[in-house]
Amino acid sequence: MGLARFAPLIGLACAACVRAAAPAPVRPDPQFITMSEPWPYPFSSAVRTGDLLFVSGQIGTRVEGGAPVLVAGGLEAETRQTLDNIRAIVEKAGTSMDRVVKCMVMLADMNDWPKVNEIYATYFPGPKPARSAFGATGLALGARVEIECTARVDGDEIR
Repeated sequence: MGLARFAPLIGLACAACVRAAAPAPVRPDPQFITMSEPWPYPFSSAVRTGDLLFVSGQIGTRVEGGAPVLVAGGLEAETRQTLDNIRAIVEKAGTSMDRVVKCMVMLADMNDWPKVNEIYATYFPGPKPARSAFGATGLALGARVEIECTARVDGDEIR
């Protein structure tokens, strides 16, 4: 009778040992995404790990003659180009703007917030991603807006 009363506890302990000894699920290495080769910058356009895509901060540039050039046309043109750049990156990673879950907006002048919001909303017509925004004393290349995002990704292929 002595050990019989401990049998349920011994069984639980053995089951816990078996679970602890099971191999951890294999997680793929992060995938580093660049928009062109060779990539001249000390950062990736985005990094995918698991089902999340982290898009580096984007500004309103186009590549001209192999170098990034801020688009002409001021805040509105820059904001549209910034969001177009983000769209190109998320699509290359196999996802879309409607899978963006978080954005951070940096503005050279917080007075631009209403106009940026107006344009930003057109890129996210459905449910809006979580977002934060703040003013900065300066952005790369003298840009007026920079946006970084996090998106969900399904599947394994980067385009």
